[in-house]
Amino acid sequence: MRITPLLEAPSEPIDPAAAQMPAVISSRVRLARNLKDYPFPSWANMSQRSEILATCHEAILATPQMKECFFYTMAELSEAERQILIERHLISKELAEGQPGAAVAISKDQSFSIMINEEDHLRLQILKPGFNFRKLWKALNLMDSNLEQDIDFAFSEELGYLTACPTNLGTGIRASVMMHLPALVLAGHMEKVVKAISQMGMAVRGLYGEGSEATGSVFQISNQQTLGLPEEEIIKNITKAIHSIIAHEQNTREVLMEKDPSALYDKISRAYGLLESSFKISSTEAMNLLGLLRLAVDLKALPEEARQRIDQLFILCQPGHILTLSEKANTPEKRDTFRAAYLKEQFKKFPNLEFKI
Repeated sequence: MRITPLLEAPSEPIDPAAAQMPAVISSRVRLARNLKDYPFPSWANMSQRSEILATCHEAILATPQMKECFFYTMAELSEAERQILIERHLISKELAEGQPGAAVAISKDQSFSIMINEEDHLRLQILKPGFNFRKLWKALNLMDSNLEQDIDFAFSEELGYLTACPTNLGTGIRASVMMHLPALVLAGHMEKVVKAISQMGMAVRGLYGEGSEATGSVFQISNQQTLGLPEEEIIKNITKAIHSIIAHEQNTREVLMEKDPSALYDKISRAYGLLESSFKISSTEAMNLLGLLRLAVDLKALPEEARQRIDQLFILCQPGHILTLSEKANTPEKRDTFRAAYLKEQFKKFPNLEFKI
């Protein structure tokens, strides 16, 4: 596989303090940018898309953050390889469709990725475990400034940065958090939370963004407004919203524990049992079961070091990654069988549940 070096490359060490924040899995900041004097990708012809790709490729390689990056055009990658990059949140489903000139640059530690010729000419993103928007924004803003030394971005004094979708006009910034909200799901409160967050100008989506399901009680929370607000205010607003959701999740966990802790322990124990003994497990079921074990870490029923492994299994149990682990798992049925066997093997080394009753 062309992306084998990427899969084998060591990722950035996880900051323990960031990784342990309740309900938060990871944070991402993204910027949409377009080249001046070129039509947006959906309107550009093949020659223009090729010119955009060449210009962006050269500018990206000139930045300190991406000098030794992995670089792939969608045309050179197999469907399975593109699926793996989607599962790692390094590219979007739209980029994976492989239109002419579509490509991605990914930093060595996989924290930075830059999509070329997706909806916009450039989609810059930084993605890291935990919750620290200000640190992420500072790093991505520096990347943006470095690129702007070699690229003239489309900009209007009245509207700000010009983007293919009007909702991204202005700063072009989207900040999002991947959240694990099992208590709100179990208590049936997510609908209320979604309505409340929407009124704050935020969007709630599933694991892979718009149109995807929230399997494993995992949701993406992101800002909707980019026009008329400075970047710092956008970061401040979503930070406030995330802290509010964390508080709701924590309060709901406390209520569930006070009301009937044995019911919660039973759900977690059954999830553990299925993961260590099943013969067939779909990716959706695996996510839901692993989500309950992540809750077990928060409840101190599993040691803290189990959290990182559970988060890794969230990714490794997805269809593209299962196919890399076994080329024979080339149908949904075979993937379900192999996934169950793989999880069974992983859980031989997993610590036992220890509930404080």
